Amino acid sequence: MSQETRRKLMEGALRTLTEQGIAKTSARAIAASAGVNQALVFYHFGSVDELLSAACRHGAEQRVARYRARLDEVSTLGELLDFGREMHREERVGGNVAVLGQLLAGAQTQPRLALATAAGLELWINEVEKVLVRVLEGTPLAEFTDPAGLARAVTASFVGLELYEGVDTDGAERALNALEQLGLLAAALDGLGPLGQRAVRHRLKRRTGG
Repeated sequence: MSQETRRKLMEGALRTLTEQGIAKTSARAIAASAGVNQALVFYHFGSVDELLSAACRHGAEQRVARYRARLDEVSTLGELLDFGREMHREERVGGNVAVLGQLLAGAQTQPRLALATAAGLELWINEVEKVLVRVLEGTPLAEFTDPAGLARAVTASFVGLELYEGVDTDGAERALNALEQLGLLAAALDGLGPLGQRAVRHRLKRRTGG
């Protein structure tokens, strides 16, 4: 029963963030959304901040688990970007983009929430990094990219686009298209064959001083 109450409170916190925003996310509002007594917020979590931190991690774990099998099937950079576009649509419809926006807003002034939000994003980054290591292996780009850094760049790009779309839908679409063009470029390099790839590697090494 205790674990069930904790789950209800975390899900209630995420709903409250979506529907009312971070400024109105209080113990009373969360308890009402969860359908439990307000005192249980403090009994189980100690404070609203701690509850929001736990809810952030809980939400991220749920979302990553939902998409992990599909990420495991990605075999090219282009497919990863296609998946990102599809996930972007699903997350916006499900209200999860709104939650992320509110968490990022609250993280600017609440250190605990900043740590929890970063931990939630790290779950996504780890999954994206595994995909990048797999799809770039054996390609000319593998020798000249940092998968961990690139995973953060890709994740940050999609986070930014999710928020940016709310104020400039056309601009966000153009940005997604630009990312897809990078996928096409990577596919073109991969299709050059051994001699062409050797030439690309040589040119990149000269440019990077390698």
